[in-house]
Amino acid sequence: MSKEHEHSTEPFKMSGNWINQSLLLQDKFAQLTDADLRFEEGKEEELLERIETRIHKKRDEVINIIKKGQ
Repeated sequence: MSKEHEHSTEPFKMSGNWINQSLLLQDKFAQLTDADLRFEEGKEEELLERIETRIHKKRDEVINIIKKGQ
């Protein structure tokens, strides 16, 4: 069985300064609100889901956008 599909379900861990990252995201995606970008330790998946919904991108795309800003 291939492990190829497991990549997209790996847990996401936030690193770096989220305040700076969230400001960069808001600059790039004006539709994101402070509520969308509220970060709580251990609730990274909920954060990703809010961003995915708001900017209409898939999970992997959102993770890549965040990582580029780190």
